[in-house]
Amino acid sequence: MINAIELFAGVGGFRRGLEAAKGFEVVWGNQWEPSKKSQDAFECYARQFEKGVHSNEDITTVDEKMFVNKGIELIVGGFPCQDYSVARGLSGEKGIQGKKGVLFWEIMRLVDGIRPKYILLENVDRLLKSPSKQRGRDFSIMLASFRDKNYSVEWRVVNAAEYGQAQRRRRVFIFAIRNDTPYAISRFNEGEAAMLHERGFFANAFPVKLEISTKHKPDCFMMEEDLLEISDSFSKTYLNAGIMRNGKVYTEQLVPIEEKPRMLGEILQSGVDEKYYLNESAINKFKEFKGPKKIERIAVTGHKYTFSEGGMAFPDALDKPGRTMLTSEGTVNRSSHVVEDPETKRLRILTPVECERLNGFPDHWTEGMSERMRYFCMGNALVVGLVERMAKRILEIEEEDAEAIKVNPQQLQLSLY
Repeated sequence: MINAIELFAGVGGFRRGLEAAKGFEVVWGNQWEPSKKSQDAFECYARQFEKGVHSNEDITTVDEKMFVNKGIELIVGGFPCQDYSVARGLSGEKGIQGKKGVLFWEIMRLVDGIRPKYILLENVDRLLKSPSKQRGRDFSIMLASFRDKNYSVEWRVVNAAEYGQAQRRRRVFIFAIRNDTPYAISRFNEGEAAMLHERGFFANAFPVKLEISTKHKPDCFMMEEDLLEISDSFSKTYLNAGIMRNGKVYTEQLVPIEEKPRMLGEILQSGVDEKYYLNESAINKFKEFKGPKKIERIAVTGHKYTFSEGGMAFPDALDKPGRTMLTSEGTVNRSSHVVEDPETKRLRILTPVECERLNGFPDHWTEGMSERMRYFCMGNALVVGLVERMAKRILEIEEEDAEAIKVNPQQLQLSLY
């Protein structure tokens, strides 16, 4: 059994996936929403999971020493996307704190104190390109931070619908593994492309085609040594997959071997309450929001420009997976799903249960909070089925490592040098 801790837990998407894989025990989970009196997500988490410690405290106040010698081998978390720039301290020394005190540094603080074997993180895919004025800086700082802690990293942008799920949700997953593990040692001389296509962490969980993309040329480079230099001037284009080992980065645009997804129509409920149906006014607003438009605007500099936006399907097609849910799901806006109910042939929004199904949660998982918060939490949540696949991959690595140690422990140790 692998002991894990869950950071920024939300309503427990990571934990649901880990527990479904049957080989993990989440001994501590933290969820805290700053500046909010009502802690709906935490209360849902604590209600749904009985075992382990449920922490509802600011992660910056958590003492990493409490986890030392507790056998924690995995840290998971879907952390916020913020400004990762590095600041120099007042005395001029190299700083490792983000200018806005961002929460990624709290992850690294716990990594430093616990030294887990594995780290599995999730974020929006724009992380690879942020900030817009220095593309790739933030992700570069993250990779260099793991390098400095003696971890190797693989990443992959995954569209959940391409791997059998009911939602076209694109997220970047980041897997870091300590360099002294048998897995890392045994693959030290494996080529980067081979790792991404066949031998690495994500290749087994999310298979890809062997050919190299003709649209995007792979790139390979060494990272700058100093985090401040990366923060100040380093810029790189990161593709949808890659690997970093000892500061050497290889990135490639992988093409998934797509699986048949679940369709939006498959997750719809029957006998839906009248309150989810749209009146004529709401239908007209949705038509306006989702229709194509060209609007003349004036920039702060006084420059006139035309804002253009393409049209969206209205209502949403039931023979396709759902679109990416946002936290505004269920309100009258451009991004909310609108479906023609198969039973009544009338237009309506999705129910909270249908949103739970889009993310792979059991029905009524978020019941007990307001409906607005139920939509909000699902807009923030993970697709559970993807986590389960990655959890099973970690268990495969555990078995591989155990076998390697059993067969040739001395040779494995020597290969470190």
